Amino acid sequence: MTVAVVRFGGSNCDRDAERALDRLGIDAEIVWHEDGLPADTTGIVVPGGFSYGDYLRAGAMAAHSPIMTEVREAAADGVPVLGICNGAQIGCESGLTPGAFTTNESARFQCEHVHLRVERADTPWTAAYEDGEVIELPIAHGEGRYELDDDRLTELEIEGRVLFRYCDADGELTPEANPNGSKHNVAGVLGERETVAVLMPHPERATLSELGATDGRGVLRAFADATES
Repeated sequence: MTVAVVRFGGSNCDRDAERALDRLGIDAEIVWHEDGLPADTTGIVVPGGFSYGDYLRAGAMAAHSPIMTEVREAAADGVPVLGICNGAQIGCESGLTPGAFTTNESARFQCEHVHLRVERADTPWTAAYEDGEVIELPIAHGEGRYELDDDRLTELEIEGRVLFRYCDADGELTPEANPNGSKHNVAGVLGERETVAVLMPHPERATLSELGATDGRGVLRAFADATES
């Protein structure tokens, strides 16, 4: 089992993701985008950062890298794909998931810990949690506001493709708990296959008990579990 962590020019969370996976006993390898996916790839992470300096808009240029064609093909074959922060922006821009992540409502870069409510616990990414469970993960983004037209977002909700929503410590969906103004407090969504997910918070930064943050482990364990199933 090898999880490919795709590195673009401007990625800066690739090592975080690779080391977090390694600490969980999951083989991971950082892959330069021009080199393509390894033949033995069984999972893919598109990590956070500022690919191509966020020129045009966050994720727009990386989405057109040839490796993303490989990522889409792998996703269509059922290979687990996780986009985190800038990787979520790339995921939306490349059509892996619907919607777009745009400039925060505050128009400021925000770096803080947030609470998330698990909307579904029966997906590969949330199987370690319970429905309605509140977890805590860090965010670090300037363009994290999720946008999608109302009708399409309603469809996503009916289809159960919203993974996480920003909430308060009690699980309530309030404007105050929404750090970036995301529509319907959406923090993470699924692709057409449940093995594809994107989210703005950083699970790879919440895996070390010595730092008091382990709520992200369940998301990353999905790779091992999906490979073993």
